[in-house]
Amino acid sequence: MTDSSFPQRLIDKLGLDGVITAPDEIAPWLSDWRGMYTGHAQAVVRPSSTDDVAAALALCSEARVPVVPRGGNTGLCGGATPDASPMNVILSLDRMHAIRSIDTIGNTLVAEAGCILGNLRRAAADEHRLLPLSLAAEDSCQLGGNLSTNAGGVNVVRYGMTRELVLGLEAVLPNGEIFHGLRTLRKDNTGYDLKQLLIGAEGTLGVITAAALRLYPRNDVRVVVLTAVNSSQQALDLFELLFERGGPRMQAFEFFTAECLDMVLEQVEGMRAPFAERHPAYVLIELADTVDEPALRELVETVIGEALERELCVDAAVSESIAQVNSMWRLREEISEAQRADGPHVKHDVSLPIASIPAFLASAGERIDKHHAGVRLIVFGHFGDGNLHYNLSRPAGAPRDFFKLHAEGLTAEVLDEVARYGGSISAEHGIGQLKREYFSRYKDPLEIRLMREIRKVFDPDGIMNPGKIF
Repeated sequence: MTDSSFPQRLIDKLGLDGVITAPDEIAPWLSDWRGMYTGHAQAVVRPSSTDDVAAALALCSEARVPVVPRGGNTGLCGGATPDASPMNVILSLDRMHAIRSIDTIGNTLVAEAGCILGNLRRAAADEHRLLPLSLAAEDSCQLGGNLSTNAGGVNVVRYGMTRELVLGLEAVLPNGEIFHGLRTLRKDNTGYDLKQLLIGAEGTLGVITAAALRLYPRNDVRVVVLTAVNSSQQALDLFELLFERGGPRMQAFEFFTAECLDMVLEQVEGMRAPFAERHPAYVLIELADTVDEPALRELVETVIGEALERELCVDAAVSESIAQVNSMWRLREEISEAQRADGPHVKHDVSLPIASIPAFLASAGERIDKHHAGVRLIVFGHFGDGNLHYNLSRPAGAPRDFFKLHAEGLTAEVLDEVARYGGSISAEHGIGQLKREYFSRYKDPLEIRLMREIRKVFDPDGIMNPGKIF
């Protein structure tokens, strides 16, 4: 049963422009962008300040009303979609999109959680600095969602995950108290690092309202190399060489199989094969620096020449212009869209010890083939940090509802193999609703118990983002 007076209490506190109550206006907020999950809500709250967030959460806490924080709705696990309860209140920070400061001495950026990531990256670039968090959805995802899911992206091999870019946080706890942790200090060794509990918590411990982020020198000089390899082991050997020779200049090392490229060439207009011959797999490498371009290009050409001599790759193309940089990246970035155009598929966002990737690919492929021959493996990802998007497409000629019957069994085969190698069932997408069952199955029971106890400390009444993670 909903309390019909509660939306009015929200309006009285936040104003008409901060609360949506009409069912037809709430409807667009109830589903994830993939259309996998749809829930219910009695209101959408759009605060314009941290104090407004605190007021809204205090009201919800008092009335035991569940709160579902929502960012740009680009997540893949249903983490920002409400469940079936009609009592839910969706809380969006899209009106809190101010950049509070950019400091080019301390090299920090302080921004509110509703900021679009791409806008933050451009604002940093305008000050000759780099915010290295870079995702395919960066022009629609919001900072709060990036923080709440500990987003990854293509530059993790050099700069780390989102949590490694955060110096401080401001957040509102479920009871309406404001956590004033928005510090820009590089060193603060005073007890528990509480902000790290909120990062990656998927909105289950509170609502992040602002963050202080690290900035880096802007790397205007970029060179991209697309290499062809005969195997994932060859790619691993190539990574070892590039890491040794390229050092901190290597900021992306992306792997994708021939099946991925075939699908891109078939499904995406205007794409061309990068080499005259088809090869088993490909590696896209980006190096960037602040030095002059000839010096970086000389380094790249020397290392790639050594790789070819040592048979660590079978062919290579080095970018000669920004246009070529972008076209090479498109071959990697269009894989997800190509797979969506191809039809229904099952996604697995997993991570493994980097040295185990070749063995995992071999044994997991055998398991999938034994379980159901003909399932197409669309494998790509951030090889340099151990993150694979191990996706499955239905066999050629199979009906579009193939995965209604087979998804669960195939997923078990994949994740059992991930666990066997000491990997993780979620590298960068989080748990949300999609992976709750697998989280409880594969996570150590002690870790789960401690997480539940931490959640009770922050949210004893369980109002924050119910049905997510646990």
